[in-house]
Amino acid sequence: MTGGILGFLGGIGLFLFGMETMTAALREIAGEGLRRWLLRMTQTPLRGVVTGAAITALVQSSSAVTVMTIGFVGAGLLGFAQALGVLYGANIGTTATGWIIAMVGMKLQIGAVALPLLFVAALAGIFGEGRLARMGRMLAGLSLLFIGLDMMQAAMKGMEGIITPDQLPGDGWAGRILLVGLGLAVSALMQSSSAGVALALVLLGSGTISFAQAAAMVIGMNLGTTLTGLLASIGGGVGMRRTAVANLLFNAGTAVLAFPLLDIVAPVLHGTALGADDQTALVLFHTGFNLLGAVVFLPLTRAFAGLVERLVPDRPATLAAALEPQLLSDTGSALDAAARTVAAIIEATGSALQSALAPADRRDLRRLAALAGQVEPAREALENWLAQIRIPTDRSAEMERMTALMHLTDHLSRLAARAGEMNRIAHLADSPRLSRPARAVVAALVKPRDPARAERLADRVQGFARRHRRGAMLREHAGMIDIADVFRETDALRWLDRVSEHAERIAHYRRIAEGPGLAPA
Repeated sequence: MTGGILGFLGGIGLFLFGMETMTAALREIAGEGLRRWLLRMTQTPLRGVVTGAAITALVQSSSAVTVMTIGFVGAGLLGFAQALGVLYGANIGTTATGWIIAMVGMKLQIGAVALPLLFVAALAGIFGEGRLARMGRMLAGLSLLFIGLDMMQAAMKGMEGIITPDQLPGDGWAGRILLVGLGLAVSALMQSSSAGVALALVLLGSGTISFAQAAAMVIGMNLGTTLTGLLASIGGGVGMRRTAVANLLFNAGTAVLAFPLLDIVAPVLHGTALGADDQTALVLFHTGFNLLGAVVFLPLTRAFAGLVERLVPDRPATLAAALEPQLLSDTGSALDAAARTVAAIIEATGSALQSALAPADRRDLRRLAALAGQVEPAREALENWLAQIRIPTDRSAEMERMTALMHLTDHLSRLAARAGEMNRIAHLADSPRLSRPARAVVAALVKPRDPARAERLADRVQGFARRHRRGAMLREHAGMIDIADVFRETDALRWLDRVSEHAERIAHYRRIAEGPGLAPA
């Protein structure tokens, strides 16, 4: 009996490790193209459901899809209502693992075939590079998943009769509620509903639990996965916390819908063309009640989004609010968050400069005076964030975005220093000749421009500055202004020249940093 328990626990461990290895490799294989597809195909909640289900089934990770979606919401590329559609779909897509286990792992018993596959996959993962290495890790994870499943099944065969359905809570309402709680605890402990469903399928196949007991546990497992996200969202940004609360409420609502239907649908599920066995019926039930939840919640998405937004209200945001630690698990989302932070710093700096350069009756220097206290912490947080991002060398598009972000960080540092030169800014604001080009340059910082237009503006401003520097020297020689005014004029012109260069370079690098197909319109 002890050997059987140890074998069962070892099987669960192999299954979990294989699942994690496989999903991580699938996310890496999918890369940036998958993220662009997710963004393009989620512009309505209905399309979000379909896309969320398809991508989750493909990468075998609802949490990865959720993290990408939160990144899009934080970057302003998706509204929260559209993100909810992806959330509904991810809950449907995650049931694909149960189908793979029931149709392949349980019926074909391919654990023995997976052993040589694991050997080949391990070699590819260790000695291969780039895509080959990722494919090797994906196949190794899949092999470990099936080997772990075989170990669980073999261990349960050695413990037949030790645990029986009558030893668990009964089939009444009170017993089923206890089983829902048990499933919730198992899923929260494993941090994977897929592993929980696999466990339920193994126990069901060995006769340890009945179909009704397994179904009640699966309802609880579906709900238990939300606890991980809820705990992970503590201390996170508004987008992360809203998504975690929405996921909890959606799964709780789905559980409430599924629980009373169990007796009604059980005969139907056992009479399908897919097979009359309990295991097929269980995965049908798992997929079915998640589909039902999406169908019920989809028409109510906007009202549901409003409810969640009231439960998790906005709070005063810093310029680095987009840098949520959970987004570091997905490279593309981490780069998006960095690009959003860069945009927030640039817009705050540009707006403060606009207020300081406005005509005298509308001029406000308070925002410029407070700017350093806002920008410096955000810039330091951005530098620390970029230091934590690791990009494989064969991901040229992501490496290009990373390089652009590093250039932007350097320009932000120098721009912050320029924003502190109050005397030069005051001279520009008061000069009839210099105030207009100064405002044009600062406007280029606030609103993203086509890099070519920004370059033309920089050329014009720099030519203007050179001419006026010469003019200031000539006026001094003619006795029209004194030497102190010459220095003030040339210093202000030098400020204008440098800031126009920053504006041009920032426009160029922002377009690259935002990524192809991901920049806001």
